[in-house]
Amino acid sequence: MKKPIKKSWMIASALTIGMAVLTPLQAGATSVEPINGVTVQIEQQITGTITGFNIDGSGVYLKGRDGKNYYISFYKFSKEQQEKMNLVEGQEITAEGGVVESHSDFITFEVYKKENLPKEVPNEELTKLEKMFNELVKLEKELKAEMGEMTQEEFDEKYEEITKIYEAIYKIERPYTIASWQPQPFEEYLEIYGLSKKNIIIAENDKKELKALYEEWVKLEKDVQIDEANLKMEEIDKILKPYYLQLRHPLPTFEEYIEGINLDISADDLAKLKTIYEGYRKAVGDDNSKLMRKLMGEFYNIIDQFRVLPTFEKYMAVYQFKINKADRKQLKQLYEEISKLDKKEEQAKIKEKWEAFNTILEPYITANKDVLISASKLTINGQVYLPQ
Repeated sequence: MKKPIKKSWMIASALTIGMAVLTPLQAGATSVEPINGVTVQIEQQITGTITGFNIDGSGVYLKGRDGKNYYISFYKFSKEQQEKMNLVEGQEITAEGGVVESHSDFITFEVYKKENLPKEVPNEELTKLEKMFNELVKLEKELKAEMGEMTQEEFDEKYEEITKIYEAIYKIERPYTIASWQPQPFEEYLEIYGLSKKNIIIAENDKKELKALYEEWVKLEKDVQIDEANLKMEEIDKILKPYYLQLRHPLPTFEEYIEGINLDISADDLAKLKTIYEGYRKAVGDDNSKLMRKLMGEFYNIIDQFRVLPTFEKYMAVYQFKINKADRKQLKQLYEEISKLDKKEEQAKIKEKWEAFNTILEPYITANKDVLISASKLTINGQVYLPQ
């Protein structure tokens, strides 16, 4: 039976506010299902204090006046508006907007169109793009929801389907974005790789060939011959690969790598790990990302069997919310029982106890999730901001 992909492989984005009473913007606003125990409206007003910022500056975490956690997305606002807001931690702001289910819901097609598409794109093309965009959002949500149960083959199949839609979107967009595209001079293009900063010199014959290929690629891009342009870029990458591989830190030997993992691993499993690791090193050299993902999954599936769980107190320290005394006692008992079971011999029992553990813990996690708000109006220091 194929082993499922570990949930920890997911690439996730993390995108908080509140108030004493969640006030609808207008009488009779449509209610939605309760979130974190609070029945909210499709449009609502919230006041809260900033507790943190999203890494890309596209929103803020806040603590509401009701003590709950919220996240406010600024995607509907321009970068110039966000700069003028000059937000700092501890500052109080008021936001009006709609509740969404997940962070991906912040990027609507309207937001995407404003950020990425020129005004010249005709309505019939916009209709096609919107349909593909919505299909892309659906597939990416499915991928995230099913990640823990998918086999590597199922993951690759879904990933390939998503890639094809991205390519189809690009093919429609490109004729309209190319008009304003200003390609970099060849020397500037080479600087992207950072080779000169590391004193990596490209041989003259390679440089001459690269320049010719780059100029052909630019011409093909301008003529919107996308497939042909991609082939030219593959040729460029093939010549550059030996050079930019020198930028990477060399992978340690298996013995060096395993020395840093302080686990009591059996001799048989060490031999298996070494074979997988050497295969991974070769896959890195071949730039085979599909094989790299597969081998690293196999490697850590073995490693995980020898990991020792931290103490219950240390494990629970990541959760900032309070758990009632009876539930905490039950969680600790289950956790200690899990830590005593043999990972190789008693997988079924371990799975059963983790399920019981998570059944107790999940309601607390759900109750303390951020309520996600897509802002349509912001009031900061008396200044009102509306989307532009």
